[in-house]
Amino acid sequence: MKKIFVLAVALLGTFTATAQITVEGIKVEKNLTVDGKELILNGAGLREKIVFDLYVGGLYTMKKTTDGEQLVNADEPMAITLDIVSKLVTQDNMKESITEGFFESTTKKERKAIQSRIEKFIGFFNEEIVEGNEFQISYVPGKGTMAHKNGKFLGTIEGLDFKKALFGIWLGKYPADEDLKDGLLGL
Repeated sequence: MKKIFVLAVALLGTFTATAQITVEGIKVEKNLTVDGKELILNGAGLREKIVFDLYVGGLYTMKKTTDGEQLVNADEPMAITLDIVSKLVTQDNMKESITEGFFESTTKKERKAIQSRIEKFIGFFNEEIVEGNEFQISYVPGKGTMAHKNGKFLGTIEGLDFKKALFGIWLGKYPADEDLKDGLLGL
């Protein structure tokens, strides 16, 4: 009986140990459910600017891949989580970074076509952002890109073209942070 108990505890410990990974002290779950679909952690990493740690990002997909462009263009469920780890990340800094990210991830023509949706998305970051906040940005085909802050629904932006531009900020040709992109892609 004692051996069975020890074995059960060992198996439970193994399950718990693989349920998440830790990046810079932030626990990143191995799975995430979005619109009833079970997504798996593709990778995770740290967003830095100069020498400052800003947030831990996690990328969740239907299946693991190291191809950022394929993910940017895919019309399939996926999500990015952003766990804020610095007081330097404020709502103004976040809005500015997102604006810059769209500039880098799109052409002028593409931005013009989605400009009103970019502005709506940036409006999701009007409330105070503090260390410890978590954002979840999820894409669901046919529904759009949904944003949540600390579990609270902020809104949905329609269109695959918007999703491509947004996910391009982290996974595109000119990402906000090359090391973070590598982490998200599990490289």
